[in-house]
Parts: sequence; C-alpha cells; structure tokens
Amino acid sequence: MDDLILRMALGGLGVALMAGPLGVFVVWRRMAYFGAALAHSALLGVALGLFFEIHAVFAMVAVALVMAFILNTLEDSPTLSTDTVLGILAHGFLAVGLVVMTLAGDDHMEGENQDHHGHHLDLEATLFGDITAISQEDILLIYGGVAAVLAVMAVIWRPLLSLTVHAELARVEGVAVEWVRLVFLLLLAFMVALAVKVVGLLLLVSLLIIPAAGARPFALTPGGMAVLATVLGALSVGLGLWGGFMFHMSSGPSIVLAALALFGLSVIASRMAR
Repeated sequence: MDDLILRMALGGLGVALMAGPLGVFVVWRRMAYFGAALAHSALLGVALGLFFEIHAVFAMVAVALVMAFILNTLEDSPTLSTDTVLGILAHGFLAVGLVVMTLAGDDHMEGENQDHHGHHLDLEATLFGDITAISQEDILLIYGGVAAVLAVMAVIWRPLLSLTVHAELARVEGVAVEWVRLVFLLLLAFMVALAVKVVGLLLLVSLLIIPAAGARPFALTPGGMAVLATVLGALSVGLGLWGGFMFHMSSGPSIVLAALALFGLSVIASRMAR
C-alpha cells in the first residue's frame, strides 16, 4: 500500500510539474480548445495501440504529435476559423478512434484485454483516469517527460512569451513564430499522452487551465504564475487523491474537483483583497 501511495503521489506531482508552465500559456493564449482537441486525438492512440498491440503511451504520443502538426498547419487557415478546424479534427480523431477500437474487438471496449506487452487496456480508466494503476514504468515515462518539457520550456520561454504578447512584433524581433508555436503544441501533445492515467482524457485539460486560472490573480510575473500554477496543481493532486480514497472516487474527477475548490478559494481571496 505504501508503495502504491508513493507511486500515485509521484505520478500526480510529475503531471503537475508539466501542467503548470504549459497551462499558463494555454490560459494566456486562450488555447483550451487546443488541449481538448489533443486529448480527443489521444483516444485514437489508445485504439491504435490496442489494434497493433503496441504500448498505449507510445501510440498516444505518436498520434498526439501528428495532431499537433496538423493543428499548427491549419491554425491560420484563410477559409475556416480556428475553432471550426479544432472541432472538425477533435471529433474526427475521436470517431476514428472509436471505430478502430470496434474493429479491434468488442471485448477491448470493456477493458478486459491486454496487449502483448502485458499492459492492461481499460477504456474507462483512459477516459476518467486511474492513478491506482500507475506503474514504475509509468513513473519513469512521466519524469522523463517532465525533464524534457521543462528543458524545452526553458529554451522557448522568452520567444513564446513574446509571441503570446504580440505575434507580429515577435516576428519583427526575429522570433521564429511558426516553429515556437509548433514546439509548444508538441509539448502539449507530449504532456497529454503522459497524463492520461492521472486524470483521464476527458478531464485532462482541466489540470492545465484551472490551476493556471487560479494562479493568475496573485502572480506578479509570468514565471511566478507558472510556479504558482504548479503548486496549485500539486495541491489539487494531493487533495484529489485524499478525496478519492475517502469517498471511493476515480482519481480524475476527484483531482479536478479539488482544483475547482482551490480555484473558487482563489477567486474569493482575490476579490476580498481588492
């Protein structure tokens, strides 16, 4: 039990470490629907992993990265608005994922199958999260992702901040706007694939936007907002795990409810401080 609790805490903390700095830019750039589209596409990754009998995480990373490339390419479409493109892609990938799952066999939809690596494939856990199923291998993957995300964010932080403030001015200043935007989307895709077991695909975007939104009223600098968002995310994970144990809830909903509670306290505190 102690080993399980440690793995759950480490997994949740790892996701919070990635979601904090990424989430502030999702909030600043109003990209919540981008995150949702990436999360929808990850279900196709689960289906392909099931169909071709490969590790679900690697399949989700591959599909989410493809989705990120497509989103980056079509974001400036002259004929369709961004939200229209996102809606088409998100639901298209979701539909294809469900079809592939059906082709792979109805028994897979019930979460009763394992791939040839012995990894349990559970649709409900994929959608809503099941942090109790997190393994040492998952921990290693998550913290490898943490190291990669934080390292790349440290490199692109200033260009991405300039792009967020004013894209055209950033381009004049020599920022490779398209590349920076693509790298950020790839980081989001990477985080989405690694965070599935903690909060699930349907609720994953909540861990990106709610802690960041809660941190915004109290942050004096962009870096300070990223740190505070990470702290709120970690607290949400801790409180959510406790609530999940106490009330026998799935990890995803309980973590998101904790994040909502902290956001509510943040709103109340910020208004009282005015």
